[in-house]
Amino acid sequence: MPDPGPPAPRDADSAIDQFIAHLASRNASPGTLVEYRRQITEFTRFLQSCDVDWRRPDRATVRAWLATLAARELSASAVGSRVSAIRSFYRHAVRHGWIDANPMAGIRSPRRPSRLPRVLTVDEAARLVEAPGRWSGDSMPASHATERRRRMPAELEAALLRRDAAILELLYATGMRISELSGLGLPDVDLARRRLRVLGKGRKERDLLFGRPAAAALGLYLAGGRPYLAARAGSGPPDGGAVFLNASGGALTARGARLIVDRWVTATGVTGRASPHTLRHSFATHLLEGGADLRTVQELLGHASAQTTQIYTHLSDAALRSAYRSSHPRAEPAKSGSGDDR
Repeated sequence: MPDPGPPAPRDADSAIDQFIAHLASRNASPGTLVEYRRQITEFTRFLQSCDVDWRRPDRATVRAWLATLAARELSASAVGSRVSAIRSFYRHAVRHGWIDANPMAGIRSPRRPSRLPRVLTVDEAARLVEAPGRWSGDSMPASHATERRRRMPAELEAALLRRDAAILELLYATGMRISELSGLGLPDVDLARRRLRVLGKGRKERDLLFGRPAAAALGLYLAGGRPYLAARAGSGPPDGGAVFLNASGGALTARGARLIVDRWVTATGVTGRASPHTLRHSFATHLLEGGADLRTVQELLGHASAQTTQIYTHLSDAALRSAYRSSHPRAEPAKSGSGDDR
């Protein structure tokens, strides 16, 4: 029996507002709310252009909409996320009695190509996270120009380098998401025990561990870098006790932290496309290669399901196969005509 819930919406926009409010009440992330609203609104605007009631789109109209996505050459992932968002929206409408049936039922998302995420080697990861400690003075990467002031004071440069070192070390040492790092508050850090408490997806808290290199980098930043940056805020907005601050003394955003990682990737010349999530993938893969069990990695990453973590076993297996093929004298078939295949 449908849940009566809120009154039936007057139009598509009201229905979307109510659905987004429902997601927000269930602790959906701000990013999810923005994307769901954008994707569902895009669909209802298409229906409006076809003079089709948002409550009763037929299968032909849905297929026509999918054809427009194909014409835009969107990736399978992008199409799949739209189908998923719209299906959830209509499922909510059915549950509350706004419509009788979900028009997206039976619409399959396109198969996404099975692509393993990029993972750094242990040496690449070390080169990246240790980079800020090797830069000083005029050798600071030119890619930091957006954060630099003319004739940057030596104290500011030192504070930023300490901050960047702590960010990179923590991302690799804990596998945390960039949003979790930007959300860290000073009470969340236990430097003596080398532990952090982060707020992950679904507003679920979990504890993370980190080693001595990350503790050393974080300790230097908290002792010298952060106080200097905080003092630069002046009469600006308070930092709210955020661990990581920007050059103006305000709380560092997830976007700002992502840019910092991007700059150091460029400065160190780490091959391929590396991102904050690459450090998360590398953290998980290197743990498994070092002998950690899947359940432990799942807990540290904050995955609700072990199936999500399972991909890292494939990554680890791929690394093992590569090491075997390059190391064992009989790992590869003998070349034809070499005389070794008798």
